Amino acid sequence: MTIERSEPAQDAGERAMLEGWLDYHRETLARKCAGLDDAQLRTASVPPSELSLLGLVRHMADVERGWFRRVLTNDDPGPIYYSDEDRDGEFHLTEADTWEEAHATWQGEIAIARRNSARFGLDDLSEGGNRHTGERYNLRWIYTHMIEEYARHNGHADLLRESIDGVTGD
Repeated sequence: MTIERSEPAQDAGERAMLEGWLDYHRETLARKCAGLDDAQLRTASVPPSELSLLGLVRHMADVERGWFRRVLTNDDPGPIYYSDEDRDGEFHLTEADTWEEAHATWQGEIAIARRNSARFGLDDLSEGGNRHTGERYNLRWIYTHMIEEYARHNGHADLLRESIDGVTGD
């Protein structure tokens, strides 16, 4: 399976540029997972770390939910994979955890993120806020943070993928 990915136009406006780079990084993570089976996707990096490609996808589903639902629209359906008792639950995988479920959940959260953010301008403040300080964020900040979050984890994904089957590259 080949995941198509394209960079935003070099002359795009600010919003199109931010959304384009966010989608680019979402697609990059999907590309890093493409062609692997569930066992490979559950493969942890280096002991004692439990970091895996499947865990990263699950983590990003929760991150999408947190920023584009809980913070942006003040809709808090709760976390998907982690809990107060297991703060790293997205990385604690079992044989029952599958790409099919994680990918569908992640894509569902991305669709909700797109729908929710369409209601806001870049300068509009979020309806919810930081769970500790109550601080609100404008959509521009959220987009920029999400690009940073994906870019950082895509670096992890590069190393994970190479350790699984030697595949390197963008």
